[in-house]
Amino acid sequence: MTGQARVVIVDDHPIWREALERDLVAAGCAVVGAFADAEAAVRTAPALRPDVVLMDLQLPGMSGVQGVAALVGIDPAVRVLMFSSSGEDEDVLAAVKVGARGYLVKSASKRELLDAVQRTAAGEAIFSPGLAALVLGEYRRIGRDEPDPTALLTERETEILRKVSTGLTARQIAESLVVSHRTVQNHIQNTLRKLQLHNRVELTRWAIEQGLTD
Repeated sequence: MTGQARVVIVDDHPIWREALERDLVAAGCAVVGAFADAEAAVRTAPALRPDVVLMDLQLPGMSGVQGVAALVGIDPAVRVLMFSSSGEDEDVLAAVKVGARGYLVKSASKRELLDAVQRTAAGEAIFSPGLAALVLGEYRRIGRDEPDPTALLTERETEILRKVSTGLTARQIAESLVVSHRTVQNHIQNTLRKLQLHNRVELTRWAIEQGLTD
């Protein structure tokens, strides 16, 4: 996306909420709403047209997971990034299953948080280290009729992944897509991180196994 990311914060701890707003504004984001509970966010946030809703998990009354479900019910395109002290598997999966676009634990650094907000606003699925593999594993475990192996990837990342699987170099991919070599490298690194893979060999093997070939 271009321009300021419009962010809504939902956190019942005033100190956390104020610190988040201060950091986001300092980073160039527009905080268009800040709420102490999910009910207020569900009533008001859709009209604020946020690019990202930064949602705590444990909230008074309606939980963060219930809040995500309600917001997605109003607008399926809403991008909710969970920001919670809990990294428990069941909490992460519960949030993702109702429509959260990503999940970041509160032990993340300020830089990681700000980066996650910007990338969520741009349409990426962002997870704390280790959680992306958990989510992908769950997609495989539940055995969907037509599982989406690229559920965590953007369209561009998937497009580049298909070309990687054919053996093209980053420079060749850049030429075919008319983008810079650095842009392709960045997308490949993002994909490796999301899929918890270590190098292009593993990435190519994974893509071929999933049928992601041109």
